Amino acid sequence: MPANSKRLGTFAAALLFGLSVSIAPLLAAGDPDPSGPQPPASPPPSSSGKPDAPKSSQKKKQQDKKSEQEFIDGYRAARALALDGKYAEAIVAFTALGHDESAEVANYIGYANRKLGNYEQAKVWYEKALAIDPNHVRTWQYYGMWHVEQGNMLKAQDFLERIRSICGSTSCQEYADLKAAMEGKISY
Repeated sequence: MPANSKRLGTFAAALLFGLSVSIAPLLAAGDPDPSGPQPPASPPPSSSGKPDAPKSSQKKKQQDKKSEQEFIDGYRAARALALDGKYAEAIVAFTALGHDESAEVANYIGYANRKLGNYEQAKVWYEKALAIDPNHVRTWQYYGMWHVEQGNMLKAQDFLERIRSICGSTSCQEYADLKAAMEGKISY
């Protein structure tokens, strides 16, 4: 086998392995990619009629895109740690992202804290996620599970109703999972 073909084969295998490792946890738990901070609005065109510096504008867009991709990659890696049960490491990884304003990040920091038994910290992070996005259905689900674990089934029922109202029915996965947890059929 020629050296170039062997290198290409090795590269392809490594690429496929990397994709399977990074995508499999995402597919397993059904989470979408996180929503990061919104990029700043484009500045208005120059009043002089001359085009603004296109090179600096393109460079800024490339940096923003790189920064957004770095955030998504870091989020996926941190989430994979949480799904693998490496909760303390996940908290460190999510915190290192520097995106506490993301409801997905705050929710998963709450989740990891709950799984570690840090219930007060979990509550703080769940409430932060809901302050960022009051309709973040996965936070309502996980915070509902927090209430189940605390023995507060009435509050968990309120959260179940909130999930139903956000989803528009009882057929969304978050509703089914919290209901099953309340019935003692699953835990997460």
